[in-house]
Amino acid sequence: MQFDQYNPGDFYDELFVTKGQPRPEAALLIERINSLSIEELQQRQQAAQNALFKLGVTFNVYSDNQGTERILPFDIIPRILSNQEWAWLERGLKQRIHALNLFLTDIYSDQKILKDSIIPRALIESASGFLKACIGLTPPQGIWCHVTGTDLVRDRNGQWYVLEDNLRCPSGVSYVLENRRVMKTTFPQVFGRMNIAPVDDYASQLLDALLNLAPPGLPEPTVVVLTPGMYNSAYFEHSFLAQQMGVELVEGRDLVVADGYLQMRTTKGLKRVDVIYRRIDDDFIDPLTFRADSMLGVPGLMDVYRAGRLAIANAPGTGVADDKVIYSYVPQMIRYYLGEDQILPNVPTFLCWESEQQKHVLNNLDQLVVKAAGESGGYGMLVGPHATPEQRAEFAGKIQTNPRNYIAQPTLCLSRVPTLFGDRFEGCHVDLRPYILYGKEIYVNPGGLTRVALRRGSLVVNSSQGGGSKDTWIVD
Repeated sequence: MQFDQYNPGDFYDELFVTKGQPRPEAALLIERINSLSIEELQQRQQAAQNALFKLGVTFNVYSDNQGTERILPFDIIPRILSNQEWAWLERGLKQRIHALNLFLTDIYSDQKILKDSIIPRALIESASGFLKACIGLTPPQGIWCHVTGTDLVRDRNGQWYVLEDNLRCPSGVSYVLENRRVMKTTFPQVFGRMNIAPVDDYASQLLDALLNLAPPGLPEPTVVVLTPGMYNSAYFEHSFLAQQMGVELVEGRDLVVADGYLQMRTTKGLKRVDVIYRRIDDDFIDPLTFRADSMLGVPGLMDVYRAGRLAIANAPGTGVADDKVIYSYVPQMIRYYLGEDQILPNVPTFLCWESEQQKHVLNNLDQLVVKAAGESGGYGMLVGPHATPEQRAEFAGKIQTNPRNYIAQPTLCLSRVPTLFGDRFEGCHVDLRPYILYGKEIYVNPGGLTRVALRRGSLVVNSSQGGGSKDTWIVD
């Protein structure tokens, strides 16, 4: 019995209610694992990691002096959620994306939410993701955030929270699809007995959402995936999604603006491009509009976009909704635009630009997590309880120097999932990133990427900070 010694302890465990008592939706899986020897489980773990290696499931770490390319660590014990719980999360995610899209529409047009003083104007205008060049733009179908990865966490009491929104170029969905592919061979009998919601519809749903953006009247619109190139941290995913959708993977040097349209260089000459799924940050997509030193984008691309002859997903300018200070106002956005209370709550957040809240943060740095407004990937962050006095003093100085750039949140005791370490299971903290597509309707892929902190005791799940991943099962 492999789980005889596993103790969830004083944490919310995703598979066990208490020691020896699995959650109903996980019972079949636990039964199957208990029927295997530890040697068999280790072999399956190694086989799964080898399969992902052969599939080329890698990511890059720019700051790693041991070489940039890595295999994403994977653990074969999945996270399991019931259909009922997932249905509630799905409703909350759809509500949130609907409100964020209305916010982006408003903030680049009438700015009613600023005029009504729901959000201070200064916060928007000082956000690094707010692009003045996008004011007055109307994206196709009125959709700004076509692809979103929203990070969710669960606390010690089982309460779900939204940790942050990722609306620029969210990554990680390729791991969801490849993890599932590997898991089907790791536990084939379990997949035969459990009604696990499939995830492999994502690529076709993404393609449908992109085709929905194409200018009307085109019999066969051309869609491309625009990548910065092979040295980007998520290049595997760019090539994977292009292959899954059956579209071209291109770099900026493959494209040119000619005759008023964006065109792709081919062996047969130039070919018009109608929709770009861009995996390049806003600043780099057009050196004539944004960063003049960009070698990754296409000069004049934004002129074609403004003329309505090209669709870009996600639309330029969505990064303002990624700002962690603006995140704290999403509940107000939901009430303002939808007239509803939020379904999924935010993590309680202190805004360092407000003097009283800043004082509280500075006096409690040893208990809080501090985050920079525009950073991601686990960078620009202080986990107060695990930091040294010197690190806390350094962040106190940063907050006082640039209070607009920082928020703080309580250190949540994240839920855990059993994870295989050698010959035993240990509970590791996890978060969850579901992927939401906004096409003709809002679609949430069942499950999402469960990221796991593989450093013992760590709360940081980002792959760039030593995290790994697990499959996520939605079951009856």
